Amino acid sequence: MEEMVLILDFGSQYTQLIARRIRELNTYCEIHPYNKIPEIGEHVKAVILSGSPFSVRDENAPQPDLSKIKGKIPLLAICYGAQYLAQSYGGEVIPSTIREYGRANLTYIDKSFPLMKNIPVGSQVWMSHGDTIASLPDDFEIICSTEDVKVAGYHIKGEQTYGIQFHPEVYHSTDGKTLLKNFIVSIAGLSQNWTPQSFVEQTVGELKEKLGNDKVVLGLSGGVDSSVAAMLLHKAIGKNLYCIFVDNGLLRKNEFEEVLENYKGLGLNVKGVDAKQDFYKALEGITDPEAKRKAIGKVFIDTFDKEAHRIEDVKWLAQGTIYPDVIESVSVTGGPSATIKSHHNVGGLPDFMKLKIVEPLRALFKDEVRRVGRSMEMPQELLGRHPFPGPGLGIRILGDITPEKVRILQEVDYIFIQGLKDAGLYDKVWQAGAILLPVQSVGVMGDERTYEKAVALRAVSSTDGMTADWSHLPYEFLAKVSNDIINKVKGINRVTYDISSKPPATIEWE
Repeated sequence: MEEMVLILDFGSQYTQLIARRIRELNTYCEIHPYNKIPEIGEHVKAVILSGSPFSVRDENAPQPDLSKIKGKIPLLAICYGAQYLAQSYGGEVIPSTIREYGRANLTYIDKSFPLMKNIPVGSQVWMSHGDTIASLPDDFEIICSTEDVKVAGYHIKGEQTYGIQFHPEVYHSTDGKTLLKNFIVSIAGLSQNWTPQSFVEQTVGELKEKLGNDKVVLGLSGGVDSSVAAMLLHKAIGKNLYCIFVDNGLLRKNEFEEVLENYKGLGLNVKGVDAKQDFYKALEGITDPEAKRKAIGKVFIDTFDKEAHRIEDVKWLAQGTIYPDVIESVSVTGGPSATIKSHHNVGGLPDFMKLKIVEPLRALFKDEVRRVGRSMEMPQELLGRHPFPGPGLGIRILGDITPEKVRILQEVDYIFIQGLKDAGLYDKVWQAGAILLPVQSVGVMGDERTYEKAVALRAVSSTDGMTADWSHLPYEFLAKVSNDIINKVKGINRVTYDISSKPPATIEWE
């Protein structure tokens, strides 16, 4: 098995960031809930305890069983984890007299400890806790302090166990990556050999062994995840992979034809299915966003099922599931967070399909998926595509869906996206699109009064879609795009720009 770092999650908002920083150091890691610790085999070379929204003084605070970990393999406890160890072994944790949130600086560092190697006095760290360690057990020793927190970090004598009260995983801890590297390389001895190339070699080998000569069906979306999953499977089983690309009538302008051409250029076995009219019929008169998503999901599943049944002896369904989906499904609370909006391809295929599931990307974050794709020399047009919602333009048309509204929005969206590309802005934006609003406004064209539709343009910067800020596009660019849309798209006389962040808004409007 792959050598790895095990991250035990106590529900911290930063837990995924810990994993991302470890992965950036070319080291494989997995997140597991503190109350579902997997078997600690020889492949687990180190363990990290995350922070938590709980206080260790709470009656229902998490209390993991660390008997097979502490003192046996290198252990780094962060924030709640550090306070938990200190309290559990005879120290005292009390409410902070000065609640330390945000930036702080290390005023004392004992550089004789390998965890603190190459970290200078004055290094900025990020604090986020309401408790503090007032006293340590006898065999604990302080390794660093801030002006307000004497025990900012400690080491347990005779063990490779460390605790820190700050968060090295966040951007604002300027030497956080150095500290994590000290832990996983200098202390735990991991080899940093987990690279995109090694992932491809290992995954393709595992897929060959698992699938043999079986046939696999995969629903392509044109997006990064399904495309990279398809290429990994193609390398493993070749023509035994059957890809289905459904045109739901809610794609971007010319997208169906262009994406099919891209896939054929990669040598994939792809069938394009024109199901536009089925989707339009199912959506007729529906205005509620959740009802639209469910209608689109049902028709997609029915269409996919019908096409899959035309392939004889299919045994596997491939999916582009990525690691954030996996983490959420096994969260500390035992299930996904509150539903903000349902996803069109989540909820499973009909029981009668009875296919086994294969998910080649379930260990990867989104940015890692792209790096794996680049290592397989996939075209940048596919890998660099902005995320696009599964229900497509169906949730960017507020209100009911008609073919005419789709046509209008496709034209608007094309001008906006092509404009970003022409201006060299496309790759500086994480996601962009246009929204057709269910309002009409008065305008003037050629001395005549108009009463036509309005659109909103949306462009955001983000790393993972969990949070996002609106992109500060140049005024000159927005002015040109607005002018082009109003002059070239019949039915539109007003263009607005959405400057909401996520949270409190979402990236999509529905």
